Amino acid sequence: MKTSFVSPRLPKSGALILLVPDGAALSGLAEAADKRCDGQVTRAMKAAAFTGKRDSTLDIVAPGGGFSRIVIFGLGTAASLRELDAEMLGGAIAGVLQAHRTEAAAIAADAGMGKIRPGDAAALIASGARLRAYSFNHYKSKKPENQKQLKDIAVLTPDAKGAQARFQKLEAVAEGVHLARDLVNEPPNRLDPVTFAERMRPLAKLGLKVSIMTPAQMKKLGMGAILGVAQGSAHEARIAVMQWNGGKAGEKPVAFIGKGVTFDTGGISIKPAAGMEDMKGDMGGAACVAGLMMALAKRRAKVNAVGAIGLVENMPDGKAQRPGDIVTSMSGQTIAVLNTDAEGRLVLADVLWYIQDRFKPKFMIDLATLTGAILVALGKEHAGLFSNDDTLAQRLSDAGYATGEKVWRMPLAPEYDKIIDHDVADVKNTGGRHAGAVTAAQFIQRFVNNVPWAHLDVAGTAMDGVRNTINQSWGSGWGVRLLDRLVAEHYEK
Repeated sequence: MKTSFVSPRLPKSGALILLVPDGAALSGLAEAADKRCDGQVTRAMKAAAFTGKRDSTLDIVAPGGGFSRIVIFGLGTAASLRELDAEMLGGAIAGVLQAHRTEAAAIAADAGMGKIRPGDAAALIASGARLRAYSFNHYKSKKPENQKQLKDIAVLTPDAKGAQARFQKLEAVAEGVHLARDLVNEPPNRLDPVTFAERMRPLAKLGLKVSIMTPAQMKKLGMGAILGVAQGSAHEARIAVMQWNGGKAGEKPVAFIGKGVTFDTGGISIKPAAGMEDMKGDMGGAACVAGLMMALAKRRAKVNAVGAIGLVENMPDGKAQRPGDIVTSMSGQTIAVLNTDAEGRLVLADVLWYIQDRFKPKFMIDLATLTGAILVALGKEHAGLFSNDDTLAQRLSDAGYATGEKVWRMPLAPEYDKIIDHDVADVKNTGGRHAGAVTAAQFIQRFVNNVPWAHLDVAGTAMDGVRNTINQSWGSGWGVRLLDRLVAEHYEK
């Protein structure tokens, strides 16, 4: 979708979007549009009792003045608007334009939006529209008839230059979100661990250093946990590591690790057939890390960052690991595999250990569609946050509030360790039904030492999460905006 920012002059024709605050006071562009349409805008607002209430809309078809339609969006109380509200507004605008099969439109963004500067407001509206315009229809042999796509948005703003500068970074993040959505939406026969890893190589064109680790290399490093998960699949495991060196030379990087189970049958502890098709999304954490690293590179973030994704397929082959097997992780700790469907934590155990050993990061954040228990606890509104560092946890919580990708902190405590102690091995990979999300995080914590660390359980948010005005996709791309915000606010120099 082409996005441009231009000085606040009305276009000669086409679709026009007007923004009206609570109280129905018209901005300069809205007044000009009303005048050109011989008062049709104010007459329609009066007839519909439109007052500018938040989230209200008024569609005026063929109002005259050369416009094909004018759609008015209520802003509510402008002083209360946050940046997230402006982005969500952009998504709502794009949704209405798509519903009307509009290919091009102008958005009059000259109405005051409280504390948000005009250039920022325009950029955020455009970002929301960019996020909403995503679609995934690669595998449809026939496109719907008369299905027009939103191709061109012109945002009319008194600060076109400032808007363009802000939008460049927001667009980079949106493209990272779209990559993450694409990966989660891909069918599992088109995205196995090897093909997923290979799709990371082109990111090197953006300046990322991309390396792919094979099973032979993992075996040499003693990664028995991730290899145990992969041994039942015809597709080999891979670990993809992406490095972005945008900060000072020699400065420790920030690190992001993603669980990438491209399809999860549960292994020998096989899942029920109903709904198993959704397990193509069990790599939502890895997809987020890939999208985040793309975003950081595209916007030339002034930070050193590492993204690592552990890629496996969990299948019930004759060679698959069995409940009761004991594997040795890279850390040297032995793990009793009581349930082969608790496989994501095994993947993370080795990848986390490798990253801290190899890169000595400032912190590590892992993302994983890890437990159904987190869905029971939090539903789809929040991801579960577990952390050994209060500062990191608070920063993530604040970034979640700012971006709408919300997290809720859950407990970690030595008492939960007792649930996953094992009489033969050092630890078992499941503690049973009680506190399932907590004991999973407690397991992962055994492989991070004293490195500041956070675990995000995104089982309820990365796939089939809450639909809103900036996301209507099954694969949500959740986490890219959250983590980019975290980096931008606290770790760039």
